[in-house]
Amino acid sequence: MQPVNEHRTWDWTEEIGVDKSTFAGVAIALGGVVVGLLLEGGRFAQVLQPTAALIVLAGTAGAVLTQFPLEVVLQALKQVRDTLLKRKAEAEPVFDNLMRYAYKARRDGILSLDVELAKIEDPFLKDSLMLAIDGVGANELRKMMELQLEYRAEKDEQIPRVFEAAAGFAPTFGILGAVVGLIQIMQRLQDIGEVGKGIAVAFVATVYGVGSANIFFLPWAGRLRLRLRERQVVREMMLQAVLAILEGVNPRTLETQLVCLRSGRPRKIPRKVAAR
Repeated sequence: MQPVNEHRTWDWTEEIGVDKSTFAGVAIALGGVVVGLLLEGGRFAQVLQPTAALIVLAGTAGAVLTQFPLEVVLQALKQVRDTLLKRKAEAEPVFDNLMRYAYKARRDGILSLDVELAKIEDPFLKDSLMLAIDGVGANELRKMMELQLEYRAEKDEQIPRVFEAAAGFAPTFGILGAVVGLIQIMQRLQDIGEVGKGIAVAFVATVYGVGSANIFFLPWAGRLRLRLRERQVVREMMLQAVLAILEGVNPRTLETQLVCLRSGRPRKIPRKVAAR
C-alpha cells in the first residue's frame, strides 16, 4: 500500500483508459448478429437501411424527450462516455483521507481539520466536515446529510432511467417502422418479385429497435447504475466517517465500519496514516 499523500484529492472522473469489457461486449453482440446473417446467406448491406434507422432513432429520441426534461436527457447523453471508460477505484483515495482525518482529529481535536477544508474538492464531504467543525450535533448533522444523500440518489437515478425508457421505446418504433414498410409493400402487390424483398427490408426496422435496446440502451443503463451506486457508497462512507469523528469513535472501529460499507473486505491501514 502506498503512503497517503496529505494533499491528495479525488476526482469522480479520473480516467485510466477504455473499459475493455464494454467494447468487447458490444463487439461480441454485433459480431454475433452479423456472422449469423452471413451464415444464413445474407449480405451486410441488407441490414443497412437509413429509413429504418431514422424511424427508430428519431422516434425513440422524441419519445424520450417527451418523457424527460431536456436537461436530464442531455446529462444522460454526457454520461454515455462514462460507460466506455475505466476509472480508478473511487473509494481508495477517499478511504485513505478519511482515516487520516480520523487520526488527526483524535490526536489534535476536530478543530484541527479546519485546515483540511481548502483541500477537499467533493462538496458533500466538505459540507459534512464543515458542519461538524462548526459544532453541529451528530444527530442533526446526520439528518441534514442523509436528506442530501437521498436527494442526490434520486437525481442520479434519473440518468439510467432515460436509457431504460429508450430501451422500451426502441422496439416499439421498430415495429412501427416495419408496419410502415409493409404498407408501402401492399401498394406494390402487382410486382410479386419485389414483395419478398420489400418484406425483408421492412423488418430491418424491428432489428434496429430490438438490437439497439438490448445491445446499447439496457447495458448502458445497467453500467451507469453500477457506477452511480459506487459513488453513493463513497458518500455514505464520508458521512459515516464524519459522524464517527464527531462522536470520538476509535479510528480502528471506524475502519471496520468503512470497510463494511465499501466492500466487506478487510484492509490494513497504512502505518503512515495511523501515525498521523
